[in-house]
Amino acid sequence: MSSLSRDEILLLFDVDGTLTPARKSIEKEFEEFLYTKVKSKATIGVVSGSDLEKIKEQLNGDRLLKDFDYVFSENGLVFIKNGVEISKQSIQKHLGEANIKRLINFCLHYIADLDIPIKRGTFIDFRNGMINICPIGRQCTYEERLVFNKYDDEHQVRIKMVEDLNKEFADVDITFAIGGQISIDAFPNGWDKRYSLNHIGNEFKEIHFFGDKTAPGGNDHEIFADPRTIGHTVSDPKDTERQLAELLNL
Repeated sequence: MSSLSRDEILLLFDVDGTLTPARKSIEKEFEEFLYTKVKSKATIGVVSGSDLEKIKEQLNGDRLLKDFDYVFSENGLVFIKNGVEISKQSIQKHLGEANIKRLINFCLHYIADLDIPIKRGTFIDFRNGMINICPIGRQCTYEERLVFNKYDDEHQVRIKMVEDLNKEFADVDITFAIGGQISIDAFPNGWDKRYSLNHIGNEFKEIHFFGDKTAPGGNDHEIFADPRTIGHTVSDPKDTERQLAELLNL
């Protein structure tokens, strides 16, 4: 590791739970550590299931595009390099309107029948490369998010929903993965975070990925386990910082 130059090593980061607390902004001290000490030693990139605007909210707006060498929003379906959008893929074209309507209708009926402590608004978030399904609703407050996440840990609401989705849509080219604290990501098979690696090719001698949802069923698992990457499981941004300091001898 110490013998590799900055241009030979790429560090890819999940956002929620890795660079920031869930749906919160990056802490200033960690941001400076990342953009000064870490970036001086390695090429850095972010790969998230969220769309670009949500990532910007958490990673200090336009500084995201200025300081990250690579930005892969929506699992890399939207690809930005050195601040310039290179390519964009569409789930709508891939799945077709009939399958999309079927999925959305099923999810809305399913969520309507769920008996959970809290429900708010925006249960379906339609993005370029995926559909985000949220049983509690994305308009929940941060405190309500934590309540649901604790309830979900105990009652496995999302795990059961993914099992039912897999049964219902076994005939469709689609994957369902638990993402973050409150939602499920739906995307075509192979359009998980590994999709971002298609844009990189053989440019680097080492690619490291840092994420918190790396267990099977989590939306970091596929890229974490991919033979092209060296995977690192983190518990929170402080743990990410600690592991980076060890990896890069900072």
